[in-house]
Amino acid sequence: MGRLMGASDYFSRDYSDARAKFHDAASAAGASLTAHLNPHVKGPGGEDLAMDVAVLGDPNAASALLVTSATHGVEGFAGSGVQIAMLKTGLAKAAAENLKVVLIHALNPYGFAWLRRVNEDNVDLNRNAVDHGAPHPVNAGYRELASAIAPREWGKGKTAAPNAVLRQYVQDNGAFALQEAISAGQYEFPDGLYFGGQFETWSLGTFGHVVRRAFPRTRNLVLLDVHTGLGARGALEMISEWAPESPAYRRARDWWGERVKTTATGESLSAHLSGTLDTFIPGLLPHAEVTPIALEYGTHPTEVIFHALRADNWLHQHADPQGPEAPAIKAEIRDAFYADADDWKTLVWQQAEDVIEATVKGLKA
Repeated sequence: MGRLMGASDYFSRDYSDARAKFHDAASAAGASLTAHLNPHVKGPGGEDLAMDVAVLGDPNAASALLVTSATHGVEGFAGSGVQIAMLKTGLAKAAAENLKVVLIHALNPYGFAWLRRVNEDNVDLNRNAVDHGAPHPVNAGYRELASAIAPREWGKGKTAAPNAVLRQYVQDNGAFALQEAISAGQYEFPDGLYFGGQFETWSLGTFGHVVRRAFPRTRNLVLLDVHTGLGARGALEMISEWAPESPAYRRARDWWGERVKTTATGESLSAHLSGTLDTFIPGLLPHAEVTPIALEYGTHPTEVIFHALRADNWLHQHADPQGPEAPAIKAEIRDAFYADADDWKTLVWQQAEDVIEATVKGLKA
């Protein structure tokens, strides 16, 4: 299906370009298209921001494939590229001969447009799916390191003390313990990193609405949620949140093999997280057998990613998001999560195509 030909053409320069390409590709593929406008915020140029949903196939199909992009907004370049490629190569249409296929483009349109990992509330959507009426999970490591992780001052010579605190934490507890403290999710510091929020965000609520409406009679569903950042450049890890003895994990290993790693045992590049889409979606569809997985594509070493996230957090929390520091910081975070090069884009699409073909085969079986 044109695996290598023109892979870079499926990817976009920014959110508006990605949205236009997705609309064009969905219309050409004969998909039904729905736009959910974010009523709370606009893009940096005053443009509308929306979560767009394309649907193909039998609405009553027992099995379905759901592909999401930009759960973490700035990571949306890869997920959008995969979705557009699915539509343009005919892979989505071919899959829809046997399945219902739903593509949710820009789950977090604010983050995609503003080149932020978080949404308009500074919330990480993949930490937001917790019961906000109950006590939130406690992240003692983040609490200890909060001011060092997200310093109030940024620039040359201004982060020496916070960085020393983080280095000492690694010496005392190990590098993965620091990663866990930073990224597992925290609910106490609204101006910090990896904040899970104090309420259900617009994006998560809209996602829940879309999923419940799209799959009322689905019996078997696969969620492929596309992310970038962790791992070697262009390498794919398929991240599960489920224990090895769970049916969802066993199905994932049967279909996709050793690329699947679970955070439940520490074998994944990712720490074990709270409030993710993977753990949220089964509760939306209690009648269905759900196999959720994150497709994680590597870009840069962890320290490069962390530096970009801290800089961007400082820009939005303590400076002017469109001020003089913004262009350099935005270029840094875009590059941290989007390797804007033909070879990387080809690797992303080639591996996604393999995964999707294996997924369709597994769901048919």
